[in-house]
Amino acid sequence: MRELPSRIDRAAQFRLRLSQAMTDADSTQSGLARAIGTDRSTLSQALKDDGTRLPSAHVIAACASALGVSADWLLGLSDRPESAAALVSASLSLTEAPRALVDEHIFAWHQEAAGYKIRHVPVALPDMLKTQRLLEWEYSPHLGRTTTQAINASADRLNWMRNAQSDYEIAMPMFELQSFAAGTGYYRGLPVAQRLEQIDHLLHLIDQLYPRMRIYLFDARKLYSAPITIFGPLLSVFYTGGHYMAFRDRERIEIMTHHFDELIRQASFTARDLPEHLHILRAQIA
Repeated sequence: MRELPSRIDRAAQFRLRLSQAMTDADSTQSGLARAIGTDRSTLSQALKDDGTRLPSAHVIAACASALGVSADWLLGLSDRPESAAALVSASLSLTEAPRALVDEHIFAWHQEAAGYKIRHVPVALPDMLKTQRLLEWEYSPHLGRTTTQAINASADRLNWMRNAQSDYEIAMPMFELQSFAAGTGYYRGLPVAQRLEQIDHLLHLIDQLYPRMRIYLFDARKLYSAPITIFGPLLSVFYTGGHYMAFRDRERIEIMTHHFDELIRQASFTARDLPEHLHILRAQIA
C-alpha cells in the first residue's frame, strides 16, 4: 500500500505543484484569483514556503479546474497531473472503421505491439490468412474496380503482419469454418474451387507459422465473444462494425485478456487439433 505523505510534505508538495501548474498555464496569482473567484491574498498565503496549512477544499478544487490538472495531483496523491476527464478521454477512443483490408489504425496498432502477444477474435476469417481470390470475392462488392489495386496496396502490410515478431492467438467460433466449407451464410456463392484453395492455404500457413500463430475454435453455443483484438498489455480494441472502440487502461485490458483466455481454455479444437479438422472439412467440400 502506498504511504500517504505527511501534512508538512503534502503542503510542500501542494505549493510546488501549484506553482508549476501556474507556470505551465502561464497564469499569474492575480489571474488565477480572478478565475476561481477568490482574493489574491488567499493564493499568496497558499504559496508561502512554510507551515502545514492548506487552502480549503473548494479553493484547491477550483485551482485544479482552472489550471487543467487534478486536485489529487496538486495534493501529491497522484503522479498524473491530468484531470479525471482527461484520463478517461486518453484511455478510450472511438474511431471510424472503414471497409478496408488493413486500414491505418489497424496497421499502426500492430506496429505498436510488435513483439507482444496479439490475441484476436475476428469477425470472419482474418484477412491476413486469406488467399487473394477470397479477398477479391469478399471486397469486390465494396471496392468495385479498385479491388485488385487495394489488395496489391495492402499486400506488404498483410505480409508484415504475418511475419511480425509477435505471437498471434486467434479464437474463432466453430461455425465460421463450417459455414465457410459448406459455402453457407456469409460465404454463400463462394465457388468450390476457392473454398478448397483457401483451406489448403490455411493448412500451409498453419504449418509454416505454428507455434507463433495458433488458431483455436470455440463452441458459440457455450461461449460468445464480440470481435476484439488485444495488443499485448498496450490496448484492447472492440470492432462495432462501423467503428473501433479502443481501451488503453490496464483494468479493461486485463478483463478482455481474461475473457480471451477463457475462450482458449474451453476451445473445442486446439491449435494442434486444427489441421486434422481442416482436412475433414476439406473432404466434405470435395
